[in-house]
Amino acid sequence: MQGREDPPVHLEKTRAEGEAVTIDGRRMTSKQAWVLALASLASFMMALDSLVVTTALSTIRQDLTASLEALEWTVNAYNLTFAVLLLTGAALGDRFGRRRMFAVGLAVFTVASAACALSPDIGTLIASRALQGVGAAMVLPLSLTLISAMFPPQQRGKAMGLYLGITGLATFSGPFVGGVIAEGLAWQWIFWLNLPIGVIAIILAARRVEESLGPNSRLDLVGVVFVTLGAFGIVWGLVRGNAAGWGSAEVLGAMVLGVALVVAFVLWEQRTKAPMLPMRFFRLRAFATANPANFLVFASLYGTMFFLAQYFQIVQGEGPLGAGLRLMPWTATLMVCAPIAGRLADKVGERKFVVGGLLLQTLGMGWIALVADTDTSYLELVPALIVGGAGLSMAMPAAQKAVVGAVRPQEIGQASGAFMMLRIFGGVFGVAVSVAVFASAGGYASAEEFSAGFTAAMGAVTVLAFAGMLVALGMPGRRPTAVAAPPQTASAAGASPRR
Repeated sequence: MQGREDPPVHLEKTRAEGEAVTIDGRRMTSKQAWVLALASLASFMMALDSLVVTTALSTIRQDLTASLEALEWTVNAYNLTFAVLLLTGAALGDRFGRRRMFAVGLAVFTVASAACALSPDIGTLIASRALQGVGAAMVLPLSLTLISAMFPPQQRGKAMGLYLGITGLATFSGPFVGGVIAEGLAWQWIFWLNLPIGVIAIILAARRVEESLGPNSRLDLVGVVFVTLGAFGIVWGLVRGNAAGWGSAEVLGAMVLGVALVVAFVLWEQRTKAPMLPMRFFRLRAFATANPANFLVFASLYGTMFFLAQYFQIVQGEGPLGAGLRLMPWTATLMVCAPIAGRLADKVGERKFVVGGLLLQTLGMGWIALVADTDTSYLELVPALIVGGAGLSMAMPAAQKAVVGAVRPQEIGQASGAFMMLRIFGGVFGVAVSVAVFASAGGYASAEEFSAGFTAAMGAVTVLAFAGMLVALGMPGRRPTAVAAPPQTASAAGASPRR
């Protein structure tokens, strides 16, 4: 039985250490502020780098004489290693120290960024991007773990809302920032900018973040091998499906092998004494419903992002900077709505925000699918962008809070790794689905042909958002408000599971 509420040891500890004392669980201590700031900074850097290169691809193609397939891999190599190593990154943090592995991940990412900037050819750039993904796979789940472990339940939603707001800003502004750098500077500066940020973050993490360990004292090597290879097979199949053909031996073989290894991972985790992802998590209603709902949140998000900037450029004739500016309604709503939604989720529960947010995304993207055409003005799309962006901003922090709040504090690292992995899988899945639908209905030969494919793809992301809303209806309702009390016994502290 998993405890839903954290024991209030943290509040007693902060009083004993002489830091700022929380009042009704609402005032942030200096340690909490440092953890939130550093985790958000690191997450911003990782999320920005996953998309910032997209608007610089044409410049990279000319400079490095790259083929179209090679350009595709400059994006996919990062996402591939990132997705398949997320659970491993979380497990390494639990075993060897979360702060330590957080700093190691930052170092790997920073060194890989320098290698990207110095790449003399496209092959070196692809390999360096894959190494960036390795670093990100350690940093992102541990950034979420550090925040979740530092903040008690009554503050966690607000903290995650701020974290998601900053991370989401990177997600939505990535193409715009890439366009600015590609037109104003050399494309290498996309990666050089990571160096000072990475170095500063490593130094501050060593000085300001306390070390913590997970519940397991040894690394589940068999589980690491199964989940890494299984995830690699599934992601490889999703990434290669549209290029190689969904019925090809390569794609079918990768998907079948990946699924078989994931099944082997599940069976192994049920038997081993120290699992990296306890299967009993999935018996918790909040964990088992918020994760697939968030998978569909990011499937709809990434499917939309993949084509929206292209629509502004190909159909409406904008350049990279103009397209980026037209995505700003998403950025603005995320920065405003995510912190508010996270804070209110602490009071009224997560389900309302995940369901309501996905409903708004369904309405926004459905509207775009209906009205977008070659003669549609930008102003006709702005309300849909605002509604969809607000919906995603509501759903993301609430789903994240529901997942990590379903397990005991010492198990947050394991839950965070699963959450992040499914999030990236959702993004890959959403792009694969939207690209397949786009290719069946349109193409790049003309603005009219692209518009036809675009509206079909927007219909697909609308369906993904609606499916996520249906899944989110199964999440638990509002939980009772936590009341600070003196520390109790271990059995009492873990006696109110989230079902």
